[in-house]
Amino acid sequence: MDIQVGDLVVRKSHGGDIVFKVADMFVDDAAQTHCVLKGLHLRLMADSPIDDLQRIEAEHLRNEIVRMESMHNDTLRRVMVRRSREREQADLRRSEATKKFSFFDLPGRVLHLDGDEEYLKMCLKTYSQLNIQAVGHWVEETKQADTVIDLLAEVRPDILVLTGHDALAGNGKKDISDINNYRNSKHFVAAVKKARIFEPSRDDLVIFAGACQSHFEAILSSGANFASSPNRIFIHAYDPVFIAEKVAFTPINKTVDVSDAITASVTGVDGVGGLETRGKFRLGMPKTPIK
Repeated sequence: MDIQVGDLVVRKSHGGDIVFKVADMFVDDAAQTHCVLKGLHLRLMADSPIDDLQRIEAEHLRNEIVRMESMHNDTLRRVMVRRSREREQADLRRSEATKKFSFFDLPGRVLHLDGDEEYLKMCLKTYSQLNIQAVGHWVEETKQADTVIDLLAEVRPDILVLTGHDALAGNGKKDISDINNYRNSKHFVAAVKKARIFEPSRDDLVIFAGACQSHFEAILSSGANFASSPNRIFIHAYDPVFIAEKVAFTPINKTVDVSDAITASVTGVDGVGGLETRGKFRLGMPKTPIK
């Protein structure tokens, strides 16, 4: 069965554990055809000999989509339940004098640079579902450092997301402390450093950066508030969105609970981590009545 760019495949040598899309193809020095693969729902990029690939059946794809959508919807529901609980608690703390006024929400704004156009569209849809104002740009990981300052000056966000695809070379057998053993971690580090030239304060500009298996320590040290991947595991396409949501809806007079933020992600503590960070949510009053 011929494999073509755009096909959805699994790797036979890995037991078909991850569904990939074939992004590109090339021939090596030994005249063997290889495919460049991008995870369908995981922010992973990999190379594979074409002989190791198998195109997935329609039923396999349906099951994968149903599983991912269920996970996504469950996370959305948990977010909304949490927000409702937090609003009820805030209302109980309001004084009698202010209870006659209606309030409006002003969550943090997001600038999201993604090396994968399809993932960016998925994330922007989720930001909209979460009532977060977000501006997204499809920018290859290698070019994010060159474009981030201009975009920050244009958008003036509260939260910056720098993501796409990444991978640790050698199937984890190489030195994980060497950033040169990662496909895109050095590009995320460079972009974070450029963003910190624009805004040095971790409280004034909150940054999430990284993708699957990224060099967590290097990205965090370069100035990010949150990063992937502490245990060099694969992270989900939506992980950056749910981390950003927690920051966007935490009040400015409170610190984001790091454990709560990580729990809010799809992957959890093995895939994402970070530092204590001030929230970006503001309440305003009064809300103008709609006539």
